[in-house]
Amino acid sequence: MSFVRDKFSAKFFLFLAIAFILIHVPIIGNYVKIINTLIHETGHAIIALFGGKVETISLFMNSEGATISDQSTWMGSFFTSLAGYTFASFMAFLSFLLLRRKKEILLIDILLAFIFLNLIFWVRNPYGVFWLFSFACAFLFLLIKGSQGVRDYLLLLIAAILLVDSVQSTYEILFLSILQPQAAGDAANLAQLTGVLPAAFWGLFFFLQSLWFCFYGFKRGYYKVGI
Repeated sequence: MSFVRDKFSAKFFLFLAIAFILIHVPIIGNYVKIINTLIHETGHAIIALFGGKVETISLFMNSEGATISDQSTWMGSFFTSLAGYTFASFMAFLSFLLLRRKKEILLIDILLAFIFLNLIFWVRNPYGVFWLFSFACAFLFLLIKGSQGVRDYLLLLIAAILLVDSVQSTYEILFLSILQPQAAGDAANLAQLTGVLPAAFWGLFFFLQSLWFCFYGFKRGYYKVGI
């Protein structure tokens, strides 16, 4: 039994290593990282819809994104700002959970739903539209034309990218919240909304929750990857 777990663990870490290397490759890295950016911005948008509305979402070539929403209450603004990093970390965890439970089709449906929801309703900037359309076409082509093994490895790679980038992006926001708190994005917004809790607090919160989801994502992937 320990042999099986070691085999699973080795392949799990192999895909994490591949994902880590891939997201740091010039040009290609920024392109693949946008899958995490898409989920991050979608998290903002979903929460913004409760008591507010989403104006636009932009996805940029440098892998950054922006959601413009209209909130009428303090609570709406607070939870919308909180949602991006937490939703991205949760989706990384959920991806491995679905793979472990052999719910590959459900994971595919969720990813495609995010893509087409943004393409139809929110994303309007040229690069964002290009990314959504090109990724959807490539994703669908590999799923339709590729073998079962290709599909499983593709989904595993996407899950690994989500997990690695969710941790890396929260580490970056933690670092920025300490050195340049006014430029720390969601952490800066939350600091302004709460008044008493600084950006560094929210940067640390985002980083710790990503580690928590990473740990449980590992536990789910540990048993699935070798299948």
